[in-house]
Amino acid sequence: MKNVTNTTDAVLVNQYINGQENALSILIERHKQRIYSFIYSKVFDRDVSEDIFQDTFIKVIKTLKKGKYNEEGKFLPWVMRIAHNLVIDHFRKNNRMPKFEDNGEFSIFSVLSDNDLNAEKRIIKDQVESDIRRLITELPEDQREVLVMRMYKDMSFKEISEKTGVSINTALGRMRYALINLRKVIEKHNIVLVN
Repeated sequence: MKNVTNTTDAVLVNQYINGQENALSILIERHKQRIYSFIYSKVFDRDVSEDIFQDTFIKVIKTLKKGKYNEEGKFLPWVMRIAHNLVIDHFRKNNRMPKFEDNGEFSIFSVLSDNDLNAEKRIIKDQVESDIRRLITELPEDQREVLVMRMYKDMSFKEISEKTGVSINTALGRMRYALINLRKVIEKHNIVLVN
């Protein structure tokens, strides 16, 4: 197989389907960095990433062998979609999305503050935390400020009231509204925080 670098993915896929096994090795080699990085960015664990990466290509091979591949010229997006679905399956299968109950207090933060998490739960915690940090930016400035001071800087309401120049009751009120609004933002984005 000469001049591999100029061979398109579509040609390599056809070559593999027609029995040239090493065409798949070239495809994997060509795209492994992007696919692996994508998986790792979701699960933050090298072993899990390796497993999902391997499962992705097992699925690719099975689909190609069955002749069910019809993504003409779109090999990488197709593989990325498989990887993405396997990441989601990985979280679902292990029941690792934390359960949040609505008991008046926004208990997501009890998960975020648990320091004694195993590696698996830490992955979830990191994902949830990054989702929450992103959603917090949609809150009104005064509510966001109180929420960040309380949850991330571990400040007391007395310290918050001194820092922001409002009464403790006002700080408490802003925190309450921040949590109510955060719930609305989560619903608006259809983010599922429960199994």
